Amino acid sequence: MKSCKVDENKSHCTCTYTSCSRHGVCCECIAYHRKSDQLPACYFPADVESRGERSIEAFIKVYQERGDFR
Repeated sequence: MKSCKVDENKSHCTCTYTSCSRHGVCCECIAYHRKSDQLPACYFPADVESRGERSIEAFIKVYQERGDFR
């Protein structure tokens, strides 16, 4: 099993809630948001992520409005 590259993950993490204990630990972040029927911040464009709206519905709406925003 590979070890988590927390520092490397933090360097490109787009989540603005940096005091979160899961920041940079992607597997824990995904599991946490999945339990709440949400997606992690990295799935959203910066202007949407900064509002804290992480619902799957919000993701679908933004994706439909903007298309691919990678």
